[in-house]
Amino acid sequence: MTSIPGLVSVVVVNWNGAAYLGECLESVRSQSWANRELLVVDNGSTDGSREWLRENAEGRFSLNELETNTGFAGGANAGILAARGEFIALLNNDAVADREWLACLLAQSSHPAVGMVASKILFYDKRSIIDKAGHLFYPDGLNRGRGAGDPDVGQFDRHPEIFFPDGCAALYRREMLNDVGMFDEQFFAYGDDADLGLRARWRGWRCAYAPRARVYHRHSSSLGKYSLQKAFLVERNRFWVAVKLLPWPLLLASPGLTLWRFFWHGLSILSRRGLAGGVTRDHNAWSLFKCLIRAYVSGIAGLPEIWRKRRQIFRRRKITSGEFYRLIVKYRIGARELAIRD
Repeated sequence: MTSIPGLVSVVVVNWNGAAYLGECLESVRSQSWANRELLVVDNGSTDGSREWLRENAEGRFSLNELETNTGFAGGANAGILAARGEFIALLNNDAVADREWLACLLAQSSHPAVGMVASKILFYDKRSIIDKAGHLFYPDGLNRGRGAGDPDVGQFDRHPEIFFPDGCAALYRREMLNDVGMFDEQFFAYGDDADLGLRARWRGWRCAYAPRARVYHRHSSSLGKYSLQKAFLVERNRFWVAVKLLPWPLLLASPGLTLWRFFWHGLSILSRRGLAGGVTRDHNAWSLFKCLIRAYVSGIAGLPEIWRKRRQIFRRRKITSGEFYRLIVKYRIGARELAIRD
């Protein structure tokens, strides 16, 4: 796909974001980086935000209306296909970007091997607290934001590289997307950014981190932090990430690693801490158990297509399994921290 050199296409995917969409889009229109375009993809909204977008689009942004909710992956892909930029920046509709966000992302993208750049994402209502500064990875396929919940005291500002960015606020090089492919719409939402990031890593692309590219995020505003639907998607897609992208020895070990993680999730439920503890507070343990069963039934049903994609990825990989292991070790998170921390 051809692109315009130097142009940055900012894609915002909207689904029922009427309450905060205006502030998000204004933050993009106020960016100091002038060579940009703004594209909004509406994912079948029903809260009035689609009508608001129609009324306000002219001269401000391009609007692509989808008839149904295709998930973050489908919405992002629709925006990428319509974009003309050499770089694609994604911004969640519930996030607000600092004025220098794009300029700081682009400053970290000068090396041609850098295919992705991660933002420093802070909480919207607690702007000194980190939401995500890139991602860490648990070797059964699950991931967590680096520094999530910690005060931002510059502890990550001297680390110029990270495993992969969070799709909430990330920059992708068009050349990388042409090489690796776009978001996998089979995932629908959650884990799709990890899937894309790991596919890019297998192809030898690097991910930079831009600590001055700050974004303020209303965390989990679409489904809710302790939503059962979110828990379903996260665990199902975690399973698909493992099968699709882990080298054989690690894939064979992943069931044991998952059981170890479930042990810590069990303790988090008893202590009412962590994400599992939060889900059981808002619902109950039986509902969470049924949600996990449903996730694995759906995950197994999708395995033939995931397996086909795995074969393609491993046929085209440019780094060795040893190099991939070293990346996992470098950016690894433990099961206890993954489960206990909220």
